[in-house]
Amino acid sequence: MQHDPMAAHSLSSLNDPQRVAVLHGEGPLVVFAGAGSGKTRVITHRVADLVAERGVPPWRILAVTFTNKAAHEMRERLERLVPGTARDLAVGTFHSICARLLRRHHERLGLSRDFTIYDDADQKAMITRILRDLKYDDKRFPPKSIAGHIEKAKQEMTSPAEVDVGFETPHVRAIVAEYEKRMTAAKALDFGDLIYRMVRGLEQDEPLRRELSGRFLHVLVDEFQDTNHAQLRLVLALASQHQNLVAVGDDDQSIYRWRGADRRNILDFRAHFPTARVVKLEQNYRSTKRILRAAHAVIERAFDREPKELWTDNDEGALVEIVRSPSERDEADLVVNTARELRRSGRGLSALAVFYRIHAQSRVLEEALRAAQIPYRIVGGVRFYDRAEVKDLLAYLRVIQSPEDDVSLLRIINVPARGIGKTSVDRLLDRAATSGAGVWAACRAAGSERGATKLGEFVALVESFRARAGALDLATLARTVLQETGYLKVLHEENSAESDARLQNLEELLGSMEQFLAEDAGDAEMSPLTRFLERVTLETDAAANNPDADRETVTMMTVHAAKGLEFPTVVCAGMEEQLFPFRGLEPGADPEELEEERRLAYVAFTRARERLVLSWATTRYVFGTLRTATRSRFLDEVPPSDVRFVGSGEPARPTYSPRAASWVEDRGGSRLERDDAPPVRVLSQGPHAVLPGAPAKAPTADGGAAWRAGQRVRHVRYGEGKVVSVGAESPPHVEIDFPGHGRKKIRADFLDRA
Repeated sequence: MQHDPMAAHSLSSLNDPQRVAVLHGEGPLVVFAGAGSGKTRVITHRVADLVAERGVPPWRILAVTFTNKAAHEMRERLERLVPGTARDLAVGTFHSICARLLRRHHERLGLSRDFTIYDDADQKAMITRILRDLKYDDKRFPPKSIAGHIEKAKQEMTSPAEVDVGFETPHVRAIVAEYEKRMTAAKALDFGDLIYRMVRGLEQDEPLRRELSGRFLHVLVDEFQDTNHAQLRLVLALASQHQNLVAVGDDDQSIYRWRGADRRNILDFRAHFPTARVVKLEQNYRSTKRILRAAHAVIERAFDREPKELWTDNDEGALVEIVRSPSERDEADLVVNTARELRRSGRGLSALAVFYRIHAQSRVLEEALRAAQIPYRIVGGVRFYDRAEVKDLLAYLRVIQSPEDDVSLLRIINVPARGIGKTSVDRLLDRAATSGAGVWAACRAAGSERGATKLGEFVALVESFRARAGALDLATLARTVLQETGYLKVLHEENSAESDARLQNLEELLGSMEQFLAEDAGDAEMSPLTRFLERVTLETDAAANNPDADRETVTMMTVHAAKGLEFPTVVCAGMEEQLFPFRGLEPGADPEELEEERRLAYVAFTRARERLVLSWATTRYVFGTLRTATRSRFLDEVPPSDVRFVGSGEPARPTYSPRAASWVEDRGGSRLERDDAPPVRVLSQGPHAVLPGAPAKAPTADGGAAWRAGQRVRHVRYGEGKVVSVGAESPPHVEIDFPGHGRKKIRADFLDRA
């Protein structure tokens, strides 16, 4: 179809692969969109082209995003391209689109049109009531953990009634069954239900599936690598009639496995649609050449990925800085000095973003920025001392110091839950108001009365802590509180990503106490507990009353929160083994854990436009323990020609060998060599015939014979496997079937022959 001049002008800003994706005709299309390659532009221009040039009514186009913000941005862009289009376009998140469809077809799906949607707090309240009514201990069966089991089952399209959690399964199934019964009675759906119920309806009601897949002539899904199993089945059902499905994403940026995301959904797209067209967006418009080479050097070592390499017309740019500091406090000074440099140069603080792997790392950075009076903001989280678990422990310590602190006392009187409910607290407040003696005095009086067992136990617990406070050092006292109150037990039993983060924050707080004790030289007439609480209070008050709070700020966040963002200058803090990479290093760990850490590093690097600083410290307090750190393996993979080494002492002068992924360092005349073992070794040569389509002589790094189908190999992570096929690309990619792990594609020049 010929495009009019105006359309041609609107497409002139696109590069060739982008234009191919936008003008793709009928049938399935998968777009592998590298970081900063303009994928949102492709989606919006494709929708605009469908409407303006091909005459597709906007209401027959479905565009799925992962956030409301992304959906709003897509609507705004479309309105600029084709005025009037956004109003009728079906665009939104998976949950919002499913909610709309469920209400429209509620009768066929057995739902009330006016069903209520329960958020996380509503769901937790429902489960808490069920535990109470069924007389289950909420410490043994934490509501958040039960909610997690329900959500996981629905993501996997498994009936919640069939949830399997080991020896506790019968009890959990009883709780879940009652939950589903009460949700039905309340005419309510949780977030997981929205997709789960829609998929079930589409798969069980063929006329409904034909109706909806016929209505949406074109389906476009952004961030396809982040879809879970239920979302994949939803998309496949909606595109089943016409197969005009466009999946846009990047397996290299799949970092939400812990939320249920499965990057195999985009890698296996061609298995679902064998005729699918593949387009790769590899031109990056964001970063310098050096930053992209650093990022590519890390991600190309991933064992199972769609081959692609970002490139750019941008300048070479500044060398990537690898900075070694003696401690995490020195690393924090690096951040402060970087912020000051940007301020002096006129770039401003908003040009700087600081990334870290876990939330707990922010504490030392926050303290340094506050001390330097540099304003900052935390994206996707809250300030360290504002986090609930941190405030809870500090409240306990304040009550130990002074039980007359009513605010702190009321905060922790039923945290963790100990059976002192709102009614009991209201009675205490009335009693305190009548006597004028305060809440603690009311607690002691009420706790000594007959039948007031829970209050009595709480008073005894606090008095026990107060009696031991003088004999225990600050950190030991805090650990004792966390243990004896059951606070740690509740978090361990919850066993979720959120509870893990809360545990890390508590360990960081304990570590700050250890540091305080080692460095404190305050007024000897004040106890260490009093001095510590005073320091924390003054620091948090200074942050809350910062006169620069409304001005531009340094941005701080975890790498997970950085996805989709970009900044002129990025500092990645804590680039050390056991911290970044954080997971997948322990014996027996799932190899995919380490692979996701690699993708996280790739995401972090590619957020930087002009300057990338990779920082590591030789010593660091981690969760209360001082340890000697080793720099992250990801730093070892950055080409030295693109690096400027900065740090105390004699910096390493590495020589890099991509063949063996090794470093050779020269430190004052002594050589330290570390060669990683080749990941794959051949056990047998197998058949001599080369697979059809494979090169007769697939080149290998050592110039040996071709890789062949049928060869048995052993992998350091996946065990024994068999070569399935050898790709024709250069360098070729060998596909290997590993029992229990599936098929993995590995670059031939990363393999080794026995």
